[in-house]
Amino acid sequence: MADHSEETVSVKGCRIRLMRGGEGPPLLFLHGAGGAGPWAPFMGSLAKRFDVIVPEHPGFGTADTPDWLDNVHDLAYFYLDFLAAQGLRGVHLVGLSLGGWIAAEMAIRDTSRLASLTLVNAAGIHVPGVPQVDGFLSTDEQRIRDLFHDQSFAEAAIARSLRPEMEDVMLKDRQTAAKLMWHPRSYDPHLAKWLGRIDVPTLLLWGAQDKVVPEPYGHAFQRLIPGSQLSIISECGHLPNIERADEFVAEITRFIGNEEGAR
Repeated sequence: MADHSEETVSVKGCRIRLMRGGEGPPLLFLHGAGGAGPWAPFMGSLAKRFDVIVPEHPGFGTADTPDWLDNVHDLAYFYLDFLAAQGLRGVHLVGLSLGGWIAAEMAIRDTSRLASLTLVNAAGIHVPGVPQVDGFLSTDEQRIRDLFHDQSFAEAAIARSLRPEMEDVMLKDRQTAAKLMWHPRSYDPHLAKWLGRIDVPTLLLWGAQDKVVPEPYGHAFQRLIPGSQLSIISECGHLPNIERADEFVAEITRFIGNEEGAR
């Protein structure tokens, strides 16, 4: 994997952990409700082409939990401030699950610093009649199993995550996720009507076997975001960045390369 650095940065008085590695156009990756975790193989692969920037959301992991953190809108504004504080422009914004919801909320507000948007199995909208598993009502083990199509990845994730030394971090992450996503469950009833404001090239990446945010949600986002492209990754659950990492990286690299070539 490409070399990377790790530091604590402060934005408007909120300290967060920040991982960064690689060279090239800036790519900001926003993690899901499971937390940022360590520098992962897919990050290293992307860092061969991009300056990969991976912050840990306020309220997660070792980051501060600020008094102002009440909803996903707060995180959207925080990351718009983060882009400005870091002096970042021409950013390729990639958001996974909860991170995809945050990314979409950012993009409906201000795309002036963005070059593209990629939403990966993103939460944030509601599609009536589509059954979903509810991670808040599952055991920790079942919640992890529901993230993956290939259960060998689930077994590895369970071995990494369900250790005594991880209990405090997992509890903090779950508490923050519940605060942001409990009601309405994992969506903002107002987001869908504003997605038409997104005016940067947009890729939607979806695992075909996702139980958490199923494939019909990808099609719904595509209908709502003008000119967006939808790519379905077969034999894959909610975390294509882990379960199908090579294809995940290839799809993002292809999409951004095509958009850069079209300018």
